[in-house]
Amino acid sequence: MSEKKDSRADRMLTEPLPKVITQMALPSIVSFIITTVYNLADTFFVSFLGESATAAVSVNASLDQFIMMAGSMLAVGAASYVSRLLGAGEKKKADQALSTAFFLAALFGGVIMILGLMFQIPMVRLLGATDTCEQYSVQYAQYVLLVAPLMAASFVMNQCLRAEGSAMRSMIGMGFGGILNCVLDPIFIFKLGMGVAGASAATAISKAISFAILLFPYVSKKSLLCLSIRNFRFRKDIVVEVVTVGSSSMFRSGLAVVSAIVLNNIAGGISDAVLAGIGVSTKIMMFPLSVILGFGTGFQPVAGYNWGAGRYDRVMGSYRFSAAVAVVGSAVMGLLMWVFSKNLIVVFAGDNQDMLAVGMLCIRLQAAALPIQGWVAVVNMLCAGLGKAKGALVLSTSRQGTCFLPLVYPMAWLWGANGVASVQAVADVLTLFLAAPIMHGMKREITALANGEGSKREAAPLANEGKRDDGSFAREGSKREAAALANGEGRAER
Repeated sequence: MSEKKDSRADRMLTEPLPKVITQMALPSIVSFIITTVYNLADTFFVSFLGESATAAVSVNASLDQFIMMAGSMLAVGAASYVSRLLGAGEKKKADQALSTAFFLAALFGGVIMILGLMFQIPMVRLLGATDTCEQYSVQYAQYVLLVAPLMAASFVMNQCLRAEGSAMRSMIGMGFGGILNCVLDPIFIFKLGMGVAGASAATAISKAISFAILLFPYVSKKSLLCLSIRNFRFRKDIVVEVVTVGSSSMFRSGLAVVSAIVLNNIAGGISDAVLAGIGVSTKIMMFPLSVILGFGTGFQPVAGYNWGAGRYDRVMGSYRFSAAVAVVGSAVMGLLMWVFSKNLIVVFAGDNQDMLAVGMLCIRLQAAALPIQGWVAVVNMLCAGLGKAKGALVLSTSRQGTCFLPLVYPMAWLWGANGVASVQAVADVLTLFLAAPIMHGMKREITALANGEGSKREAAPLANEGKRDDGSFAREGSKREAAALANGEGRAER
């Protein structure tokens, strides 16, 4: 077992970058796609209950985002820190970072559960529910709220499994729950006659099963990391590192909730058809976005691990490979989404022409901007993986925040439903102008470090912690790192 764990760790530093990134990314892509499928499954089966029921599911997508906000800050921050700590040989501290993030996420999820159940109607109205879909929205929210603590904690386990190189275990945990949801939806909605509440119950059960599967590697000691309440450390160094990097994800999720609420209220003010069309098209576009995010999630721990180990040449190489694949792959997916936009939206819209027109326009414009989004996502993941909190924050909050919110009201006022359908694509294009200078600065820093120039203040603590008092490296099998240091390669000279 120990040899397998060492091999899993060493491959991040030794295997060819295209191979290790692909191995890490494929399970992540699959799990993201399955998650998108079961989100769409709810919408598909509920669409048979009518336009207002479909709108209710779109409204409650913001609830999922809100719960995600509770866990994503700790999950992304912990994953970035864990990968860098493991690269530097600091397993014990990595265990503490994981455990601290896990239990804090469960606590935050519990707070959301309690408040949500106490104020269900005001909550769904705030999320954008109209008079005609309010009751459906309440029905869908009630079961999802019950598993909010498990959902928030699952994000931490999911991200940290990927950070240690166990992307396949992460995929199984997320994927099985998604498949189960697709099976349970028609049973609960139609066979048991629960309607919209049945979709919520199916989702809640699936989330609970996913939590149990993700927890299994930790309780069975098959993971590199140890999850235990004994490892909980509310220490300044751990909390600051996790929160600093993870705050970008929290603000991204928070702004996604705000943007969705604003968009739902504007679209619902026009008609339930426009609200449903925007919601459905957004979920359809999660297919290519899932591939982009899954690939970026596979790339991030590779970059972070090599950054922690001082292998700056591999950090730069991993970015170049990932950026090229993301742009080309996004262009291909964008073309396919444009061509088949009508076929995709008609599955949910039927003969509702207003919903069909808004949905098609929304899909096609976002598809055209997809290559930009693919590259920006890689830059964002690079910032998070290397612990560049400011860059990660700027890019994480741009797509549905700084580049979105200032546009949504003017575009809706000027062009009505068409403006609402167009605003996300315009925001995607604007993010390019933020990502380009950030990447330029990081590229200069990484290249200088790879050439043995400059210094890296942030990596110095990890470099020190990675050694024992006698000067040897703490992680077994690290002779290559010591040899690299002796040759003036790898870690930054202090």
